[in-house]
Amino acid sequence: MNIVAYLKCVVSPWVKARIDAKTELGASLVEYALLVALIAVVAIVGISFLGNRANNQFDSVGSKLQ
Repeated sequence: MNIVAYLKCVVSPWVKARIDAKTELGASLVEYALLVALIAVVAIVGISFLGNRANNQFDSVGSKLQ
């Protein structure tokens, strides 16, 4: 295999892949940020729901003890 064929078959696709990977870096950061935001929203909603239920349960137990 001569050097020109090697460059066309191996080096050229590698360089193209590296360039594409750099342009997709911003997209993956945005995707991770959206994922973290979604997890935070779900956690806040879940904690507030469970917190209200736990508060109601403690109030019920406290009123039965008095």
